[in-house]
Amino acid sequence: MNILGISAYYHDSAACLVQDGRIRTAAQEERFTRRKHDHAFPQNAVDFCLEEAGIAGADLDLVTFYDKPLLKFDRILETYISYAPRGFKLFSMGLPLWLKQKLHTPRELDRGLRGAFRGRYVFTEHHESHAASAFFPSPFQEAAILTLDGVGEWATGSIARGRDNQIEMLQEMRFPHSLGLLYSAFTYFTGFRVNSGEYKLMGLAPYGEPIYRDLIVQKLLDIKPDGSFRMDMSYFGFCHTDVMTSPKMDALFGGPPRRPESEITQREMDIAASIQAVTEEIVLKIACHVHEQTGARDLTMAGGVALNCVANGRVLREGPFDNIWIQPAAGDAGGALGAALFTWYQLLDKPREAEAADSQRGSLLGPCFDEEQIRRDLDSAGAVYHRCDDENVLVSRVADLIAEQKVVGHFAGRAEFGPRALGSRSILGDARSSDMQSLMNLKIKFRESFRPFAPAVLGEDAHEFFEMRPHESSPYMLLVAPVSQSKRLFSEQTGDVKGLDKLKQVRSTVPAVTHVDYSARVQTVDSQHHARFYRIIKRFKEKTGSAVVINTSFNVRGEPIVSSPHDAYRCFMFTNMDVLVLENLILMKEEQPNAREIDAEAYLADFALD
Repeated sequence: MNILGISAYYHDSAACLVQDGRIRTAAQEERFTRRKHDHAFPQNAVDFCLEEAGIAGADLDLVTFYDKPLLKFDRILETYISYAPRGFKLFSMGLPLWLKQKLHTPRELDRGLRGAFRGRYVFTEHHESHAASAFFPSPFQEAAILTLDGVGEWATGSIARGRDNQIEMLQEMRFPHSLGLLYSAFTYFTGFRVNSGEYKLMGLAPYGEPIYRDLIVQKLLDIKPDGSFRMDMSYFGFCHTDVMTSPKMDALFGGPPRRPESEITQREMDIAASIQAVTEEIVLKIACHVHEQTGARDLTMAGGVALNCVANGRVLREGPFDNIWIQPAAGDAGGALGAALFTWYQLLDKPREAEAADSQRGSLLGPCFDEEQIRRDLDSAGAVYHRCDDENVLVSRVADLIAEQKVVGHFAGRAEFGPRALGSRSILGDARSSDMQSLMNLKIKFRESFRPFAPAVLGEDAHEFFEMRPHESSPYMLLVAPVSQSKRLFSEQTGDVKGLDKLKQVRSTVPAVTHVDYSARVQTVDSQHHARFYRIIKRFKEKTGSAVVINTSFNVRGEPIVSSPHDAYRCFMFTNMDVLVLENLILMKEEQPNAREIDAEAYLADFALD
């Protein structure tokens, strides 16, 4: 049976194909259109899923959509009435799109499938889709489920219990009281873009001190023992304006929101530290409540807040659960996958046996390209490349280049589904280098210097470098762990250093992936799902003694992760990357026609103008 899952129209549209309960393909629309967080109908992603499976729209048995548009519209109408007439401008801006498109989702689905599908459309609730995406692919036969996001139809947070092939929704928190929207409001206030800059806020937090924590708890929130809370909406504007906060928030924090691209001050760093601390406290309280309600030993998570890997790490280390599994595409994109799996297991009552690792296949579910396709793109660009027939030679060569402090773009196998590059569409570097973080941020990624990089580490060695249990896995880069005491460097540097000056301190034997609070967003790499990537790190360890490399997404600021060989070559040529590996082809920057040093300051100036 073929079930197509679709998420669209709000944030990060995607499509997923499930065949007889097995996740066959999944992709985000942004990877094809090159528009970051593209929310349009995922036409390209749908076409890819069908083509990859060798089927047409007429071969689909069911098509599922990840939420219920009518119920969501009901929430918007009720909110408008509650805030009338203040919210009329915002409502009138959104109404035409609702009348033209969102209220007619079946018609849009017909159009997207080119009229070929004659079967039934299934609409699951938003948090049902998230819960299904968390539990059904997980390695647990029974588990608690926690979903936290901005808002679905009405729910902003929910807890559920998963057992075998069924999910029981237990409790929910409702709009406008939302941990996701609270965090997004502070993302806006600190000058970052809502729905894409939240991870910047999380990365900025360790540079500050949580001096506003008590102020946030006392003025903005009423937090209950179970982690639920109510927000004082007089400080927020998202219900009735097109900005997230009100002038009352400006007064509370001594001035207006930071202008995007302006200097980041100590105020923004301290605000980031404060809201991150509050978020972690709330998530921990909710996790404990979920455990009390379900009695489960294991926890699964989804929703945009589940991408807050710092909070996730604390839940694993300090919470009541033995194990945690987090959906790699925890945001709206994963809703497409969840809707399809919810239909297969819950609605069709198909049997389920949890797989030992998980059933997401490393989340390597997107497009791949053969050598003929890659050569065609490279030849049309006049690129100079070398073919390496021996895989062992290629792996050794890449490991050598990384050890020589070269920055390597690695493009091989299927693209990742979700916001993290996991080795298939990655930029790799030497984690031992004290200069590599700043170099890659400013000369390769063209982004803020404070942004940390993630380590990719051999799974069997992770506990030696990071405070993790032996054989504890973090394959999807969704858990933060402290760097092991044995790898930290303690010098005469004092704790008096503040703000971005903390960047100058070398804190460990892998400084490029050690954040200023000695934390790291860990990806454990195994030989089953990431065969070549595993061998590269293994060979790097043999050469250097270190089982850790930098792994960051293959893109530049403001763009989605590369999807095609054309995208990869373009990114390679328009950054100061040294090497590009496309499957078994190797390209050196100095050999390329028209290769030149890219002016990072000029790029950032253009970005600010955009």
